[in-house]
Amino acid sequence: MKVTAVAPANIAFIKYWGRKDEELRIPVNSSISMNLSNLSTKTTVEFSSKLRQDMIFIDNNVNHEGKNRVIKHLDRIRKIAGLSYKAKVVSLNSFPTSTGLSSSASGFAALTLATCSALGLKLTEKELSILARLGSGSACRSIPDGYVEWVAGNSSENSYAKTIFPASWWEIIDIVVVVSSLRKHISTSQGQKLATTSQFFPTRLDNIGKKIQKIKDYIRDKNFLEFGELIEAEALELHAIMLTSKPSLIYWLPQTLNLMRLVQSYRLKDKLPVYFTLNTGQDIHLICEKKTVTDLIRKLKTIKDIKNIIINTPADGVKISQDHLF
Repeated sequence: MKVTAVAPANIAFIKYWGRKDEELRIPVNSSISMNLSNLSTKTTVEFSSKLRQDMIFIDNNVNHEGKNRVIKHLDRIRKIAGLSYKAKVVSLNSFPTSTGLSSSASGFAALTLATCSALGLKLTEKELSILARLGSGSACRSIPDGYVEWVAGNSSENSYAKTIFPASWWEIIDIVVVVSSLRKHISTSQGQKLATTSQFFPTRLDNIGKKIQKIKDYIRDKNFLEFGELIEAEALELHAIMLTSKPSLIYWLPQTLNLMRLVQSYRLKDKLPVYFTLNTGQDIHLICEKKTVTDLIRKLKTIKDIKNIIINTPADGVKISQDHLF
């Protein structure tokens, strides 16, 4: 059976960094994220008794470095289904891969739903989230709708993501600014292993619970200014941990830093309420309210270093699609 699924990337407002269990991808702390409407992965999966090996095409590349991770995930789901058929998998991202925009999150969320559906598995949202997490940690957050909490848990059965507010709750805008399509030099999976080498890591963990409660309150109350200040400070704290790990992780490019400084200038000099956040990469997310978008885009279009601008609203999670890729 051929099945296609489409999943959104997500942006974490309160991040996770470091894992309790590398193999099961169980994080040391919970996190809060939002699914993004215009950053997505579409994946078509078809199992056949005629295939002698898995055929994997990621962004039209048959030798993509993520191929082995995909096959490992297929094996994981085949074992659950009790079937051994090989599969053809075609996956396309609507945005640059491996630049810090969470392509693995949307990719493994789409792969999980498409594969399970193609094999006839009827899983709950929680079960899909757990399974997606095993492929890529943050993929579990792309399964539910809207604003999402990934409960860290302490076992594979209780580390999963759930909706805390629907996508329609609060229409804040996430503007992704692509400054480079260069692939990051150290993957997120590798970087996670260095978290505990930062002397500031224990302090981060001591405070993370309070930050999670605050961000939930700010989203509930639609308190944009407090929300923005917290997510920007959180992003800087995350990168402070990376910068002070051994060896240090420096994901920013000069263009990234320039944008961060400009955003702060927009607030101070132009009274434009916009805040930034970013993941493990050079591209940056600018968070604002709908009323601010026009003025912000006008300013961004004057900056020569920007390669692309992608405007996102809060989105639902992974869904089945009838629009197959082959």
